[in-house]
Amino acid sequence: MNLIDVVRKKYMKEALPTFAVGDTVRVSVKVKEGERVRIQVFEGVVIAKKHGQIEETFTVRKIAHGVGVERVFPIHSPFVENVEVTRKGKVRRCKLYYLRGRIGKAAKVKEAL
Repeated sequence: MNLIDVVRKKYMKEALPTFAVGDTVRVSVKVKEGERVRIQVFEGVVIAKKHGQIEETFTVRKIAHGVGVERVFPIHSPFVENVEVTRKGKVRRCKLYYLRGRIGKAAKVKEAL
């Protein structure tokens, strides 16, 4: 093993959450506010997963007060507490960027049975 792999392995999480693009997830994130640390929940549809290994990220999109909000989370970040799948989605693409241009029921993802 080279030195880079040794350093990467140290920061990778052992238990990774299993979810796919199209799933609705609840991501619990640690937020620092001065001295306090609290947990903030962000719930939405996974529209993309990128990269791999330590650099792996996923993008979650939700509609808040009629405005689309997207956040990109690194899977191995110490600030990502856990990822909980609330609903499995059935999609045929690996990137759901087309949801950005849709509103209302057209922006929904079919549920996998």
